[in-house]
Amino acid sequence: MNTTTVSDLFRRSYGRKPDGVFSAPGRVNLIGEHTDYNGGLVLPFAIDARAHLAAGRADSGAIRIMSAQKPGEFSQVHLDDVRPGSPAVAGWPGYLLGAIWSLQQTGRPIESVDLVLDSQIPAGAGLSSSAAVECATVLAVSALSGYSMDPLTIARIAQRAENDFVGVPCGPMDQTASAACAEGSVLLFDTRSGSTENISFDPAAHDLTVLVVDTQVAHSLADGEYGKRRTSCELAAEILGVTQLREVTVDDLPAALSKLPDDELRRRLRHVVTENDRVESTVELLRAGRITDIGPLLTASHASLRDDYDVSCAELDAAVDTALTAGALGARMTGGGFGGSVIALVPTDLTDHVGAAVVSAFAGHGFRPPVLRRVSPAQGARREN
Repeated sequence: MNTTTVSDLFRRSYGRKPDGVFSAPGRVNLIGEHTDYNGGLVLPFAIDARAHLAAGRADSGAIRIMSAQKPGEFSQVHLDDVRPGSPAVAGWPGYLLGAIWSLQQTGRPIESVDLVLDSQIPAGAGLSSSAAVECATVLAVSALSGYSMDPLTIARIAQRAENDFVGVPCGPMDQTASAACAEGSVLLFDTRSGSTENISFDPAAHDLTVLVVDTQVAHSLADGEYGKRRTSCELAAEILGVTQLREVTVDDLPAALSKLPDDELRRRLRHVVTENDRVESTVELLRAGRITDIGPLLTASHASLRDDYDVSCAELDAAVDTALTAGALGARMTGGGFGGSVIALVPTDLTDHVGAAVVSAFAGHGFRPPVLRRVSPAQGARREN
């Protein structure tokens, strides 16, 4: 569904034209996984799959929500009832209502609005569908309420919705990528300092393609496993006497590992520290125009996520191993894990071959057929009209 179509759906649903259409993208993370809640470095880019939101001011004192993906379902919640834990905010509308609640917590005045959502980002695929919906909602409701915000402010408000309303203890990467990425770039985001920098990333200029393999294994990061990883990192930091694991460098790692009391904590620390180092190495190669050389870093990231962080699964591993065997320069899971997607950096003339090999491997394992997508860096959250 495009901008015109979501506007038409709004008109059919509410009997008038929307006051604006807004959108925010999903994202893939090139490298830097499970580091954002440890003060670390991440390197995501936005993709051209987007969540579109048609929005119109209302005088009902309520928020009314419809979704193109949920025909026949309708949510209406009074502004006073938009709060965590309220029975009125259950289910998929909670992502939009959480963003509105988070806006309210900033003390800004909020108008009641009518909303129609159309998201082309598959849920549970590790492509940050929820962050896109949250960022689009923050942008839309703030604009219709009469004020504008910079991308990093939008991201912080959207992250609070995910943390405190939806209940997922994610770091700031997903919302920041959805809000602040630029077309043709990856976003170097230092989650400790809050600084961001868009770095040129043009695989096509090097005859390369970024292939996303959606394993069709849906994950729910609210099921506790994500939170367990974060708790382990916080415990390791406490034992080591640091505020966040970002403070531990590669040179510090051997001594730090010897201070931790069990293997699980040691493996969690080793992943975070080495992953930050891999992000720095990737950025150096990209700045030098050596994009073809980043492949081994991507693959090493996957091995670390699989072996030290325990967030991979059989389908993710099969996609990575098959892509590499078929000619990918590097491949890794992207997103929180336990399912979702793999990204592979592939010579463009081998993209069809790599994709076919993955599909065949999944069939041989008895897995659900994967969905393949070619992605390139897109623009972050924006007003469409």
